[in-house]
Amino acid sequence: MALTVGVNGAAGRMGQRVVALAMKDAELKFSAALEWSGSPAIGKDAGELAGAGKSGVLISSDLGAAVDVIIDFSTPEGLKSVLAICESRRIPLVIATTGVSKELKDAVAAAAQTTPIVMAPSMSMAVNVVMKLVAEASRVLRNNADGVDVEIIERHHRFKEDAPSGTALQFGRIVAEQMGQENHVHGREGRIGKRPLNEIGYHAVRTGDNVGEHTIIFGMMGETIDLTVRGHTRDSYAYGALAAAKFLAGKGAGLYSMADVLGL
Repeated sequence: MALTVGVNGAAGRMGQRVVALAMKDAELKFSAALEWSGSPAIGKDAGELAGAGKSGVLISSDLGAAVDVIIDFSTPEGLKSVLAICESRRIPLVIATTGVSKELKDAVAAAAQTTPIVMAPSMSMAVNVVMKLVAEASRVLRNNADGVDVEIIERHHRFKEDAPSGTALQFGRIVAEQMGQENHVHGREGRIGKRPLNEIGYHAVRTGDNVGEHTIIFGMMGETIDLTVRGHTRDSYAYGALAAAKFLAGKGAGLYSMADVLGL
């Protein structure tokens, strides 16, 4: 029997791609589309809005239909709203929204005590594989005699509202866990002096319609390692979110990651 899926933020760029791909997936039944009450998309057919044809599912600010799982690609405020719904009804939730505050992350962790939740800074399968590679590189290089300079460069489209990206920050956390850098610097300007070894530098580029690109640089004396992952279309994130939704089917309460989804 097909898994019934709802999408929160269904009128957004990512929400539309999740809707379109869910409609094509034989293992899923797209059943609900949510948006904030003032959205101009309220009342529209979610499939038609996504360019995937008529779905029979109208975008609403209320969850009427029963669903097996909800995928959230919205805003922190939108996440807060749908989290309350999922917690009260014990509906499994995939959280792909970024720019989430510590307070909201704490609320997610509390909800996960009774509700199965997947939360990740990136839904991309390729990004999560590279996170594994970055962890291994950091572990191997941490005892380099001359030290290692770590810089993280991320590029996204001009519409992205948070910087650095949640994915870039997660790459930094992975490196710091292995190598111990305590100083995390966001950009540099002026006469700042010699670069200390205990810092990670972040650089956020916003340009055009770039869907996401991250490069983690390990700079050493005499050689450099660049680990780069690039998204070519938003479908890479949408496919990951759908895989996470399928993963949650039958799972008990808990806070899961994409590493769990992918068996990493």
